[in-house]
Amino acid sequence: MHRTVRGMPAAMVVALSAGLLTVSAPAAHAAAGATLPFTSVEAESATTTGTRIGPDYTQGTLASEASGRQAVRITSGQRVEFTVPRAANAVNVSYSVPDGQSGSLDVYVNGQKIAKTLAVTSKYSYVDTSWIAGAKTHHFFDNARLLLGQNVQAGDKVAFQSTGTQVTVDVADFEQVAAATAQPAGSVSVTSKGADPSGGGDSTQAFRDAISAAQGGVVWIPPGEYRLTSSLSGVQNVTLQGAGNWYSVLRTSRFIDQSSSAGAVRIKDFAVLGEVTERVDSSPDNFVNGSLGPNSSVSGMWIQHLKVGLWLTGNNDNLVVENNRILDTTADGLNLNGNARGVRVSNNFLRNQGDDSLAMWSLYAADTDSSFVNNTVSQPNLANGIAVYGGTNISVKNNLISDTNALGSGIAISNQKFADPFSPLAGTITVDGNTLVRTGAINPNWGHPMGALRVDSYDSAINATVNITNTTVTDSPYSAFEFVSGGGQGYPVRNVTVDGATVRNTGTVVVQAEAQGAATVRNVTATSVGAAGVYNCPYPSGTFALTDGGGNSGWSSTWSNCSSWPQPGQSNPDPDPARNLAKGRPATATGSQDVYTPARAVDGDATSYWESANNAFPQALTVDLGSSYAVRRLVLKLPPATAWGARTQTVTVLGSTDGSTWATVVGATGYRFDPATGNTATVTLPASTNLRHLRLSVSANTAWPAAQFSEVEAYLTS
Repeated sequence: MHRTVRGMPAAMVVALSAGLLTVSAPAAHAAAGATLPFTSVEAESATTTGTRIGPDYTQGTLASEASGRQAVRITSGQRVEFTVPRAANAVNVSYSVPDGQSGSLDVYVNGQKIAKTLAVTSKYSYVDTSWIAGAKTHHFFDNARLLLGQNVQAGDKVAFQSTGTQVTVDVADFEQVAAATAQPAGSVSVTSKGADPSGGGDSTQAFRDAISAAQGGVVWIPPGEYRLTSSLSGVQNVTLQGAGNWYSVLRTSRFIDQSSSAGAVRIKDFAVLGEVTERVDSSPDNFVNGSLGPNSSVSGMWIQHLKVGLWLTGNNDNLVVENNRILDTTADGLNLNGNARGVRVSNNFLRNQGDDSLAMWSLYAADTDSSFVNNTVSQPNLANGIAVYGGTNISVKNNLISDTNALGSGIAISNQKFADPFSPLAGTITVDGNTLVRTGAINPNWGHPMGALRVDSYDSAINATVNITNTTVTDSPYSAFEFVSGGGQGYPVRNVTVDGATVRNTGTVVVQAEAQGAATVRNVTATSVGAAGVYNCPYPSGTFALTDGGGNSGWSSTWSNCSSWPQPGQSNPDPDPARNLAKGRPATATGSQDVYTPARAVDGDATSYWESANNAFPQALTVDLGSSYAVRRLVLKLPPATAWGARTQTVTVLGSTDGSTWATVVGATGYRFDPATGNTATVTLPASTNLRHLRLSVSANTAWPAAQFSEVEAYLTS
């Protein structure tokens, strides 16, 4: 789904928050996440001769997209060695290689090199989605799988060694793959219709002929690799079955594309591997695009390298999607795009999506009485783990979600419509028993955090009953629960109850209230809260009534300064201590020339710039960093040498902690901007410097009668 997130104005208004007092534990509930046929081992917990990277929560960095926000980088001759956690004969590895490179990893079992190697490539990585606000190059990791050709036992060692290509290894999934299953009696084999299991020939027509011949029965896909060059349509009243998703493999980027179906389609036990290397929203590069029809199912599938796993429109009543793996999609893993009635999506594993991993979007008609249950979601790198955009009587239960990035919360319950006609949230929205680990992120458009679980009245008020129960939030880099009107219009969030939650080690606050409305919170226990219990500052006006329902503990304090966002506290260190503090912060100036506004000096783009009013020195640019920092270094930039010649600007650096009283930090100094050195000047600040408001006063410029900066960067490091 095309994600456009409008910026929220920075100004906030102080509003009422309630104290939260007594102790109670949340009720017991079912284990979160899917029951999986493999066990994952993080590379950072393995033995290595390489270099561990992370943890890091900065959008656009390799470690920030890794599982656990950490990984291991190995170069030629280096290795990472895993201790096998369970009997296995296969492994799937999440990895990254530098852009434009491919290669392989040598594989060792208990010190002995095996004949097989694991192929690695950047082909499916480094996706650019510049049309999506806040997006950067992302999608750095990929997955590669290998049948080892032998059995290994718990405690054995499996190592991967680089032979020339730098590889960042993130996580290894060890699995005991069962033998290929036999052909069902009475089924129609695709090979009987001319399909080529070697992958050399085009098997598209053979699949079509088999489907036509097997109406009411089973199309059998024997072990092998089959190449399809165009999508299938008219699929109904048939079962498509493989010998197992490690054995029966289809190579196609568009498997089923049909706007309607009579239904009763069963798809099971094979792999569909695509060749999608970028995201083109107008192209149906999906495993299923459109409709399977009522009473259909998808199970036991391995879906990889497509734009979307399942983009479902039309009639999909009572569809069941279960026990699947959806990996490395450039957009959503699955999206119920309106008209979904009675759909159940359960026990699936999703990793490395380029948008929402699981989504319901009530476009054209409301998704109704549908559910996401017991799914495991890891590393969505541009949006949410699970998102519900409108709909009636929706359930999100017992899911395990980890490591969201950029524009994403672990779970988003939202009235963001994206397009019309849209059906807002209605009836009862049940969010129960979910576990959220390292979820939430700094929204680069808003310039402030998104919570691990977000309720968002983006385009209209939330009037549905939203029940959030039995939630576990662990290691959120920012807040646990967020109530916001993300479009900046201030629509209220109403009828929300949070009942039973365990919050451990949240970076800023437990509750982040930024909208009008009301919620009742009870039986929420928090430990190691970074900044304060509650941030309650609705925008643009009004109050959020946070009612203490009793049984709350560990988060009674309130963040008192609505003019600044709380920073991650000592119990959860700053997710990015080396970040540019000025980037995306509010900037003002004594004057501007035409479209060259102050915001251009803090937008992260060195090709755009601020230029002051001409012939009117001195001129000043002021940046509000949001909180007081011990700033040690400034980096001042002008556009690249291809566009700008050398010049010297005379700059005085001033600082303030309150925006009214200013002190000179560095006196007037001439700084040379020379294309030969990147048109960049560095200013070292005294060790005693502590400021929130940074002001650069320019009294001269040897090449132009105005002050000019393309980027003003501020760092804690010298």
